[in-house]
Amino acid sequence: MSTFRSILLVLVFSCGVAASAQAQYAGAFSRIGFGARGISMGNALAADVFGAASTYYNPAHAPLAEGQYLEASIATLSFDRSLQFLQIGAPLQQRAGFAIGIIHASVSDIDGRDNSGFHTGNLSVDEYAGFLSFGLRFSDKVSGGINLQLFRTDLFDGLEPARTIGVDIGLAVRLSDSWATAIVLDDLLARYSWDSSDLGSGGRNVTDSFPRRIRLGLTNRRFGNTLLLSAEFESRTTNVDSYTTVTRIFGDSPAETREETSLTLRESRFRFGVEYVPADGFAIRAGMEQLGSEVLDSVRPSAGFMAEQPMGELLLRAEYAFGYEAKAAGTMHLISIKLFL
Repeated sequence: MSTFRSILLVLVFSCGVAASAQAQYAGAFSRIGFGARGISMGNALAADVFGAASTYYNPAHAPLAEGQYLEASIATLSFDRSLQFLQIGAPLQQRAGFAIGIIHASVSDIDGRDNSGFHTGNLSVDEYAGFLSFGLRFSDKVSGGINLQLFRTDLFDGLEPARTIGVDIGLAVRLSDSWATAIVLDDLLARYSWDSSDLGSGGRNVTDSFPRRIRLGLTNRRFGNTLLLSAEFESRTTNVDSYTTVTRIFGDSPAETREETSLTLRESRFRFGVEYVPADGFAIRAGMEQLGSEVLDSVRPSAGFMAEQPMGELLLRAEYAFGYEAKAAGTMHLISIKLFL
């Protein structure tokens, strides 16, 4: 169909490439966020023990769920990208809880071309991240949890799908009736391995590691629990391989050789979120997330709202989020439906 250039085009336009170069690391689609509430609040929910945030943000939230629930979300983005989320969870007795979820990201209508620049057809990308979370209450104020993840990405018809597993570990502490803090270790062990050597010139074996992330969160409730303020700091470390072509003399003839250098890249990020509940069953949200090292060019503001409606013995919650992507990459619209059983 096409050769190595087609793979490069798919990688460039894959769902994780929302704006900046920092977003191009492996598994970037899984770090966009989860659900309308999280994205509208800048994804600053690691320490949200009061609102029982998704276990995607911290597996320690699993035993804090308000009850059995089913949540489904769909998002539309620019450049023919889309996202879908699904999560099911429930508390178990008084001190445990679990959640199962999946994220699906896709990009369609990618212009595939061969090494000569001729159009070969339209390509598409599908990526999946499934997770199983389990958490325990160690006391009335402290909870912890673990999140087991399975990632899969289908980039190209002639390339074997890449799969990997990852582990998240989280701890949340309720400091008082109005303050809480948390720490989360994300994407431990996760890495993709590619082998494009059979697809033509330029193909090779590549190992692409996920960033190792440590997130620290702080949350505060104020004004009779009607206002929720949340903040989060993330330290991110990524191991990448750099390749350089060097000309060397072998005997009497020059020849090009390829040298590989392993680099460790580090960066930090900040997130802020606010939720205001002016009346029972209705909330207004806003947030801001730093997506890269360039503070002004890599900030994603977001906003949204929530409305609840009882349906007999069930409770239906509808949520909406809107966000700008960094570096003028477009806008994101997301709708979530959450049903408490």
